[in-house]
Amino acid sequence: MVGWNGADDLWVFAYGSLIWHPGFAWRERRLATVRGYHRSLCLWSHDHRGSPDNPGLVFGLDRGGCCRGVAFQIAACDVPAVFEALWRREMVTGAYTPRWLACHTEQAPVRGLVFLLNRACQEYAADLSDDRLLASVRNAVGHSGPCLDYVVETEKALRAHGIDDWRLGELVRRLGMQPC
Repeated sequence: MVGWNGADDLWVFAYGSLIWHPGFAWRERRLATVRGYHRSLCLWSHDHRGSPDNPGLVFGLDRGGCCRGVAFQIAACDVPAVFEALWRREMVTGAYTPRWLACHTEQAPVRGLVFLLNRACQEYAADLSDDRLLASVRNAVGHSGPCLDYVVETEKALRAHGIDDWRLGELVRRLGMQPC
């Protein structure tokens, strides 16, 4: 893997479902902020959270702002297997571009692997109207479940970590799913 020396632990920045469903063993978890990007429901999902006929939406990290999320530390001995699983999960469609970025934590900045939105991919859902976004989230279902569940679970996980994403909270309220 380019950018990893093969000996040190690796950090992965989570901003969506990786927070509540990482799918890998981790050594440590820290709240973290990535600067220059924000969480956005801006990628069509034709399989996990939607279908070809009724696509759902999933999160990407788009340009501008900052994003609070969770950085997971992966033990060096687990990195090859975790990396393979992450690649199968996140890089199948080319919707993301992996980058090493500074993840600012309370303890100290860590260099983390971050999956950024690839605006050139065909799944990029640019400039959606509110009605289209709400309809997609409410109605789409894929093999990983309803898009609505994905959005609500992400918002709940953020709140459980003390992260207030007001845009996502407002979306959840507009969907009629009041945060607890």
